[in-house]
Formats: sequence, structure tokens, C-alpha cells
Amino acid sequence: MAERAALEELVRLQGERVRGLKQQKASAEQIEEEVAKLLKLKAQLGPDEGKQKFVLKTPKGTRDYSPRQMAVREKVFDVIVSCFKRHGAEVIDTPVFELKETLTGKYGEDSKLIYDLKDQGGELLSLRYDLTVPFARYLAMNKLTNIKRYHIAKVYRRDNPAMTRGRYREFYQCDFDIAGQFDPMIPDAECLKIMCEILSSLQIGDFLVKVNDRRILDGMFAICGVPDSKFRTICSSVDKLDKVSWEEVKNEMVGEKGLAPEVADRIGDYVQQHGGVSLVEQLLQDPELSQNKQALEGLGDLKLLFEYLTLFGIADKISFDLSLARGLDYYTGVIYEAVLLQTPVRAGEEPLGVGSVAAGGRYDGLVGMFDPKGRKVPCVGLSIGVERIFSIVEQRLEALEEKVRTTETQVLVASAQKKLLEERLRLVSELWDAGIKAELLYKKNPKLLNQLQYCEETGIPLVAIIGEQELKDGVIKLRSVASREEVDVRREDLVEEIKRRTSQPFCI
Repeated sequence: MAERAALEELVRLQGERVRGLKQQKASAEQIEEEVAKLLKLKAQLGPDEGKQKFVLKTPKGTRDYSPRQMAVREKVFDVIVSCFKRHGAEVIDTPVFELKETLTGKYGEDSKLIYDLKDQGGELLSLRYDLTVPFARYLAMNKLTNIKRYHIAKVYRRDNPAMTRGRYREFYQCDFDIAGQFDPMIPDAECLKIMCEILSSLQIGDFLVKVNDRRILDGMFAICGVPDSKFRTICSSVDKLDKVSWEEVKNEMVGEKGLAPEVADRIGDYVQQHGGVSLVEQLLQDPELSQNKQALEGLGDLKLLFEYLTLFGIADKISFDLSLARGLDYYTGVIYEAVLLQTPVRAGEEPLGVGSVAAGGRYDGLVGMFDPKGRKVPCVGLSIGVERIFSIVEQRLEALEEKVRTTETQVLVASAQKKLLEERLRLVSELWDAGIKAELLYKKNPKLLNQLQYCEETGIPLVAIIGEQELKDGVIKLRSVASREEVDVRREDLVEEIKRRTSQPFCI
């Protein structure tokens, strides 16, 4: 051990000698000779057995985000949050993990994707799978019967990740929900309006919102001959129709789930239909479906919903689609999902859906599952698929090779001559105290050219330049980085002048 310690000390001293020679700008030959000695000593030292080797990587299905990526994410979040606030929502937060029993049995076949944690002091816990079930628990626990809330937070799914398509094991959800007893379809219509406002504001391309109703689906399954016990599992098969063909879905229903082929064919006649309010009216006249009480209620509410969507000016973005099923168990009424549309390659072709970017629906029974007395609180909400949106925005910016600002600095405090560090520190402090976003370079005597180059590289729009003559005259030279124009501003007027020039919103 003593020998190793002595050798480690020699390596340290030789390393310092090499660094010293580099700082002194010694000749390349001399530095090379000393580096060779250092490498020889390190080879004698050999590997440190006490040090563990480990792989530097993020866990599967997770990722780090660079300042550039975070700037994009913050802008997307700003659009979403401002919309939620515009519609009068309050914000809440809940723990990242819940009691396991809180989450169990709420997600249908997706329950297998819940992350369970080890026993923690007698409590069996699981990481939250979404923000809806914790919200329902929060309502029941606090005996709330009326709230309009939004919640933006990370959720966790033990899924097979597809990172390129924005599918992760740890990801953000952006939820908006309205809880309370209200007249039919007014809150539901507002949720769809919010969804359309956000997707339009983000400018990620054309989209379509598919709408259906769980009561219509259940009524349809009943008249087609699906046993009650198979409703939810058949529902999850139908929900795959946006990804695979009807034949594959039918094979799953019949081969894996034991449904009679003729029952599957009858389901197929319905679930391949989509359209607008005219399809709702057509199904209201359907001799079998119109005799089912549940289906009739669902169709009646959808007709009313389309009236409100027309008043909100978004009916052209909505499609009544009988294949939309939403696999989660807790939905009880209207369900919806927004998909991005791919532009047709040839004229006359229909646009193709390229992935869900938002979804939601009505879940009137979930809160009652947590209430000791089973009291129900009707709820309707939506969730924005923000990770997929981030992927799309990032790809678009890369394709356009757009430069993204990663800071919001409004002005750099610079000096034109040496020995003005104290003046720069004094001025930058004044600007910070006045609420101005300001920076300075951490060098005593930086060159003016280097300071200006820093502004161009980072996108800082203004430079406040201090010089000896300016100090005598009581002014600061304010330079626009883009136009290179300079004006002298009285020191007492500097804050107002910077605010006036940077009043435009920060943008990427």
C-alpha cells in the first residue's frame, strides 16, 4: 500500500509539472517528453482495483435534456399553461408515488405497466401511472365536489420505450379537468375547445380530434352479442384500430379473446364508420342501436356536443369515430383523442393519422371509487401528449437549422478599457435590482471584441458599455447587437431604456 501511495504522489507531481509547462507555453518537445514520463508512471500504477467501473447512461426509457431542448420545452409549456389559465383553471400537485391500492384496478390491461416500489415502512407504493387517478383520490380525500384544475408533472410507465416517437418510461403529462355537477356537454365542449386552441397555437401541423362515447360502445357491444364480462377486453382490441387493420383486430378478438366470428363481424360493421353530426343522426335511426338505452343516451349527448362545438367554431376539427375506444377502465361517457394528420401524397387521398398528441374524456365514477360512502363527482378532462409534441418541435427546428436561445438575458454589461471591473459589477448589480436580466463576463479585463462575440453567440440583444469617458459624462453607451447602432444613455435612464427596447416577449 505504501509503494502505491508513493507512486500516486509521483503521478500527481508529474501531472502538475505537465500542466505548469503548458501554462508557461513551453516547447512542444519538452511537453511531449514530460507527458511520456507521466504515462509511464501511470502504467506502473496500473488500474485501481478499489474503483468500480460503471456505464455512464440514463436508465432505459429516460433521457437528459440539454439547455436547447429545455428552452423548447419551456416555450411549449408556456403555451399550454397560458391556455389552461385563460379558461380559469387552478393548479394542484400530488405525490409522485401513491399507495399501490390507489392505482390498482383503474387502468384495465395497462395495469401491468405500473411501477411498483419495495415495501416502505409497511406501505406498498407505486409510481403514478397518470395524473387522473391521483386527482380523483385528491377530490375524495378533500371532499371536493367542484374544481377546475390543471396539473403538469412526470408520470411513470414500465412500457417498451420508443424514444424517437416520444414514447418514454418517465414523461410529462399536462392535464386539465373539470369536476362538478353541470348541465350536459358544456364542460366537455370546453375541453375539446382547449385541446384545439393548444394544438393550433403550437403550429405542429394539421390535426383531427376523434370523438366517441363509452355508452355508445357498450350499447353496440350489447346488441352485437358481446358478453358483459368481455366488454373491457374487447374495448381494448377495438382501440388498436388506429394502428392495425380490422382483420388483425378481428383475429385478436376471435383467436385470443374467444369472441364468436359472427359477433366480431357485427362489431366491424359499426367500428369502421366515422363522420360528423350526420352519422350521429343516422345511428339515432338505427333500428337496433336506438333501442339500447345506454347507446341512445350517448348519441343524444353527442348531438348536443356537436351543437356546442359549432358555436365554439371547431366542429370542422372533430370527427365522430366509432373505432375510438380508449383502453382505460375509468371512462364512462364522451371520449376523445387528437391525432396529427399526414398530408396526402396524391390528390384525392384522405389524410393519414400519424399519432395521438392529446386525449381525454368523461369519468363520472372514478371519485366514487375512493369515497367511503361512494359519493360520485362527475369529471371530464384532457391530457396533452407533450413528449410527442416536444419530439415534433425539436425535429422541425433541426430540419430548419434554427438557432434556439437558451437564456433570456436582455443586456451584457461590458467595458471598453481595462481596470473597470468594479464599475461593471456596480452597474450589473443595479440592473439586477431593477429586475433586468443581465450578465457580465467573469474576467477582470475582457477584450471588448470578446464581449460582443459572446452576445452574438448567445443571442443577447443589448450591450451596456462602460468607458472612462462615459463615466466622466455620467452616461452608458447602449449598443444594439443586431444593428450595431450605439447611443449614449444617461445612467439614471438606463433601466427604462433597456425595458423599452426589450418589451417584446422572449422567443425561441
